[in-house]
Amino acid sequence: MGFTSFAFFLFVPVIIAGFRILPPQFRPLWLLSASVLFYAGYGLESLLHLVFVVGVAHATAKALVAPANRLRRKTVLYLGVGTLVAALGFSKFGDFALMELANLTGTEPLQTGLTPPPGFSFYIFMAIAYVVDVWRDMVRPASLIQTALQLSWFPKVLAGPIERAGAILPQLGDAMQAKPAQTMLGLQLILWGLVKKVVVADNLAPFVDQAFAIPAYAPPMELLISLYFFAFQLYCDFSGYTDMAIGLSLLFGIALHENFRRPFLSVSVAEFWSRRWHISLGNWFRDYLFFPLTGTAKSHAMRQHMALLAVFAASGLWHAGQGYGVGWAFLVWGLLNGAYVSAEKLLQPTGRRLTKRFPRVMNSAAVTVLRGLVTFHLILITWAFFRAETVGDALTILRRIALALPELPHLVMRYPFSTGHYLGVALIAALLLIELFSERHPLIERLRRAPAALRWTVWYCGLAALLVLGRWGDGAFIYQGF
Repeated sequence: MGFTSFAFFLFVPVIIAGFRILPPQFRPLWLLSASVLFYAGYGLESLLHLVFVVGVAHATAKALVAPANRLRRKTVLYLGVGTLVAALGFSKFGDFALMELANLTGTEPLQTGLTPPPGFSFYIFMAIAYVVDVWRDMVRPASLIQTALQLSWFPKVLAGPIERAGAILPQLGDAMQAKPAQTMLGLQLILWGLVKKVVVADNLAPFVDQAFAIPAYAPPMELLISLYFFAFQLYCDFSGYTDMAIGLSLLFGIALHENFRRPFLSVSVAEFWSRRWHISLGNWFRDYLFFPLTGTAKSHAMRQHMALLAVFAASGLWHAGQGYGVGWAFLVWGLLNGAYVSAEKLLQPTGRRLTKRFPRVMNSAAVTVLRGLVTFHLILITWAFFRAETVGDALTILRRIALALPELPHLVMRYPFSTGHYLGVALIAALLLIELFSERHPLIERLRRAPAALRWTVWYCGLAALLVLGRWGDGAFIYQGF
């Protein structure tokens, strides 16, 4: 029951009606039942996996506050987190590891045949954060209903955001109630998320899938177009889901954190990953991996660079999953981004000296645009490894594009662009204009202060785009497979 399915649009009003009718003390249980029903639609096997993770997180959190010495608490922490990490690793890499072992030993591969549950990485990361935060005395253990609801909450269970227990648990009590302003904002975010997904992402997807399926045979121009299209397909698909998850949650009075902040306006790779793209995941890796690895803010520079590479390698492994399969290309993608960020840190002193010496030039609009273009294309190179099936395919795509660059003007003139290509470019251009316009003040905030006629015109245009240009039922959200 995906967010863009007809069944989902029947499911949500029923859940809202029950939420508003029931007495406040029954609302958490009602929403938990709805979340279980929603996730059960992906199969009993997936639901049992979620139940297992909830049980481990709840039992570990409770055991951490039981009267015990520090050694016993550490043992409980390691057992709980270790079990959750093992569940994550087995779900992601069980069959892949068995296949690689068979290739190394020349034996017949054994396969479990188990299908990875949708969104399992997201709720396992939330469970790990919850357990660690209880260990750090940042939150108190919640009731079983609250623990289960925070991990299984249906708007975000498939692809986040990765919410912290300290932020979401206080919202899951008897006082849950959606205010009129939250309902209005929620509906607007749902509409915007749908436009991103079914209008932009799903109209770009066919070109991407076609070229990446045959990287050795697709024309270089087609590979280049598809690589650009994929960057915006992935962004609109994932951020569209996040907008819908935040909007749906607001309909029940639950506020989730922003997960994307106009990432293609970044002027450095570090800014892209730390403050604009998949913010909740970046914060998770910072707090639960990077800081423990570096120890202190004044740790040795080499230790910080090694920690950065470890974090991005872990991010690459985290992204491996059923979305685009499991392979070494994700690890290359992570390490390449880590190398970018490390290189930027090494170049920071030079950048500060240049800014101090040539402030007008370094702070000019032209240099800012140039930095943004360089950042975008550095990230674009890494997307080839993210989307391609193998490292070899990614290298083939990049090599064929690089060899064709000297002839690019000629190739552009000769390429048989279709109506779909022009539509894709127009959608990307419109998206970038909206994001540029929203950089200082988000569009929804601007519209809130605009005349009613303008507000309703914008939203009716969004509905018209969904009806005329939307590709309904074309596929699940990409990140629900990770």
